[in-house]
Amino acid sequence: MANASFVELGGYPTTQNISDLPMNSSANLCFLDVPSDRQQALTTIAALVGLKANLQIVVLVEEADPNLILQCLRHGAQEFLTRPFTQEQLQQVLEKLSRQHPSMSSERGRVTAVIPAKGACGATTLAANLAAHHKKISGGRVLLADLDPLTGTISFLLKLKSTYSFMDALQHSASLDADLWKGLVTHSQGVDVLLPPDNPVDSIHGLQSALPVIEFARRLYEHVITDVGSIYGDWTVSIAKAADEVLIVSTNELPALQATSRGLQYLEGAGVQKHKLKLVINRFNKEAGLTKEMIEMALRTDVYHLMPSDYETVQRALLDGKVIPTSTPFGKSALALSQNLLGKTGKEQDALTKKSATGGVFSNSLTGIFKAFSRG
Repeated sequence: MANASFVELGGYPTTQNISDLPMNSSANLCFLDVPSDRQQALTTIAALVGLKANLQIVVLVEEADPNLILQCLRHGAQEFLTRPFTQEQLQQVLEKLSRQHPSMSSERGRVTAVIPAKGACGATTLAANLAAHHKKISGGRVLLADLDPLTGTISFLLKLKSTYSFMDALQHSASLDADLWKGLVTHSQGVDVLLPPDNPVDSIHGLQSALPVIEFARRLYEHVITDVGSIYGDWTVSIAKAADEVLIVSTNELPALQATSRGLQYLEGAGVQKHKLKLVINRFNKEAGLTKEMIEMALRTDVYHLMPSDYETVQRALLDGKVIPTSTPFGKSALALSQNLLGKTGKEQDALTKKSATGGVFSNSLTGIFKAFSRG
């Protein structure tokens, strides 16, 4: 719990001011002294449970008094500590609570945000395939979260249906626990999936920060892949800031790359750390756009990964609602990208990178291209 934050109160809160306690979405553990005023302590336990359902209450007692401990448990406490309070006793209690309530774990899963530089760059397809590959490679728990409030298509892509969406998770963020979360997600190929709302009108008003959902999810999963619909807005910025890495998905066509240039400037200007941003060029075709080297010179940033153009394979997978096979060019490249993100070594990228060095219809028009991307 080295990175945990603590708030200490000097006495029992009254029934009038208990709602003013600092109970944000990340507050999940309360140590409550009982001997000072037993009756007030019991009243406080019941009030805290009513205020925040997923708050884990550990009562502190002078000695192992079975009757008092039972009263505390009946009022809503989960565990107890008896004097003298030892590190071993505390560790046992915390480990037990962590097993029962995964959201209390101090382990933090890795969050990867997948964001299109402009529409129709294939970011959703990439996010869905990355989640499946992360699951197979790591063997850990993986969440694919479609956090696109307006045009989310993960449900269509994977042929999924759910009564609930990330909006429900946001609305209940203060009381989220493992049991409630199970009812909010659906499943596909071993991956938990959090879907967008069916009606986009429900989600466009007052939607500012995804942090409560992301912070809860990263305590349940080793890997969280978020699909984001647009590169602009407070909602996207909140996701990008919370993520460990941000994949900006573009193509090597000029309009998409100009949008990428503007999008990168926007995110950096909004406070997203530059080292998080990783450029992925999807549907790469050196005969119809810029080469890797030209893209890097024009955008003044490295290309993290090239995804080959593989239209027929992708369309077949979309119709079937399945992950694109690794025997195909796209599937092989998506696997290599997943391996790179997870710190594994993938060699499938080498040949494509070498082929991108020369050619392209714009290879003799560098001056005009750089003018198009001028930041001045």
